[in-house]
Amino acid sequence: MTAYPKTSALMRRGAEFLGSEHAILCGAMSWVSERNLVSAISNAGGFGVIACGAMTPELLDAEIAATKALTVKPFGVNLITMHPDLFELIEVCGKHSVGHVVLAGGIPPKGSVEAIKAFGAKVIVFAPTLALAKKLLRSGGDALVIEGMEAGGHIGPVATSVLAQEFLPELADDHVVFVAGGIGRGEAMAGYLEMGAVGVQLGTRFACATESIAHPDFKKAFFRANARDAVASVQIDPRLPVIPVRALKNKGTEEFTAKQREVANLLDAGSVDMGEAQLQIERFWAGALRRAAIDGDVENGSLMAGQSVGMVTKEEPVTEIMAALMAESEAALNRR
Repeated sequence: MTAYPKTSALMRRGAEFLGSEHAILCGAMSWVSERNLVSAISNAGGFGVIACGAMTPELLDAEIAATKALTVKPFGVNLITMHPDLFELIEVCGKHSVGHVVLAGGIPPKGSVEAIKAFGAKVIVFAPTLALAKKLLRSGGDALVIEGMEAGGHIGPVATSVLAQEFLPELADDHVVFVAGGIGRGEAMAGYLEMGAVGVQLGTRFACATESIAHPDFKKAFFRANARDAVASVQIDPRLPVIPVRALKNKGTEEFTAKQREVANLLDAGSVDMGEAQLQIERFWAGALRRAAIDGDVENGSLMAGQSVGMVTKEEPVTEIMAALMAESEAALNRR
């Protein structure tokens, strides 16, 4: 008999799909979603996801092996679709028989979904519009994450509550759909589950877990922040299709504006093409995030955080975060 019967019943399809006890995914956060946090989340009954980010195939190989040494529970790997070595990274996942691969950051390139399915893994996709969601699910996506603009890191333009109302009535009966963006407590989780989601994804709430290797100063910045401090980056040049990033406002936020100008000038001079320009922007974020999350430079690095950051007030073990989310959701469903 489960301790959270109503929540578990609504999550059943999601939990079966993931192979976990609870259908709670941890959003892939570059540098932070690594072996320690990923294994802790999977061991606590959730579903950890390694953030491959800008890793080389060799680094990903080592990270998956190290995570397997810390948990026997299922976990996934998040791959960025614009990564130049995407197909080699997929091969690494196949070598380790990874059960779930999340494709993020754009439309999956031709053959990538097939390459993942070839070794028996499930493919989880993101889609900012209903039409694209249907297309990706038709062309092999096994599950969908709808992520609203309240999330941290790279974001789309529409709020989670609006996306949920748009997508879930259309897709929830026939597809596995998770909701992400701005979820900090179990009551919100219960609401999305009742609307037809099979589970949720949280990032910000787990970034400051005891098991997270994020620098103590990075965590302190989260504890001090409130929702309005997590702002979206501004696009400087309309030709540069830069996906906005939500992070706590600091000097690093201003540096990104300067970086965009620099890349736009390189485009003007014809010294880089659009693909290279976008990769330069991505590399900027990877470096800026590392400076803050790993090195603790919270002034100049990037403090990627979602708007739920105001609900993150202290360091807690993953097991306690997981239990709190499930208990809050169950209490909310019992009050209905």
